Amino acid sequence: MAAAANSLSATSVVRPEYKQSNPNIPTQNTLIPHETLKCQWLGTISINKLSLHSSNLRPFFAKRPSVNATISFSLPTAKSESVAATEKIPKWSSKAIKSFAMGELEARKIKSSNTDTEALLMGILIEGTSFASKFLRSNGITLLKVRDEILKLRGKPEMYYFSPEHPPITEAAQRALDWAIDEKLKSGENGEITTTHILLGLWQQKESPGYQVLVALGFDDDKAKELHSLISKPGFAEDS
Repeated sequence: MAAAANSLSATSVVRPEYKQSNPNIPTQNTLIPHETLKCQWLGTISINKLSLHSSNLRPFFAKRPSVNATISFSLPTAKSESVAATEKIPKWSSKAIKSFAMGELEARKIKSSNTDTEALLMGILIEGTSFASKFLRSNGITLLKVRDEILKLRGKPEMYYFSPEHPPITEAAQRALDWAIDEKLKSGENGEITTTHILLGLWQQKESPGYQVLVALGFDDDKAKELHSLISKPGFAEDS
C-alpha cells in the first residue's frame, strides 16, 4: 500500500483588523486581516478554547475579542479498496486526531526520522482520555514503560540529530491507519474512527516497533479480540 502524501489541507482564517494607537511602534501581536494557516493535523479547533500557556499570549487574548478559526485537516490516508469503493472516508474522532498529533510530536522527541507505529502508540497514551488509552493503562501499559521499551529497541538517539518538523509516516504506520478506516467501513456503522481502531491497526503490523513494544508489555491476541468485540458493538463511541 502506497504511503499517503504528507501535504494536508489549508484554510483561510479571517480576523478583524485593529488599529494601533501608535502605528510607528510595531507589536508582536498585530492582527493580520486575512491570514492563511497551513496545518498538518486533523480537526476543528476553536481558538478561544485553546489552552495558552505562553505569558506573552495571555495579555493579547485578554484584550481582544475572541476569534474563532476553523482548520480543516486530514490524517494521511492511502486510497484503500474500501475507500475507493465508497468514495467516502468516515470521520476521525477528536481524540484520534489529538493522539495522532501527539504521536508526531513524540517522534520528534525521540529524534526519530519518521512517525512510526511506536510513535502512534505513545500518542494514544499521551492523549490519555480515550477508551484505548484507559484500556492500555488498566493492563499495565503506561507511557513510561512504552518509552523504556522504545529505548531498548532503538538505542540512544544521536545527540546532534534533530527530527524533521513533521516526520514522514512510515508504511507500517500508514497501514495501521488504513486498517482503522477499513474496519470502520466494514462495520457499516455510522460514527467516528476512534483511537481503539488505531490501536488495533497497530496490532496488525506484526513486524513493526509498536507491535513489538505491545508484546513486550503483555498485550496479546486475547486483549485485541476483547477490544475488537467492543468496537464491533453498535453505537461504540470514543467515550464508551
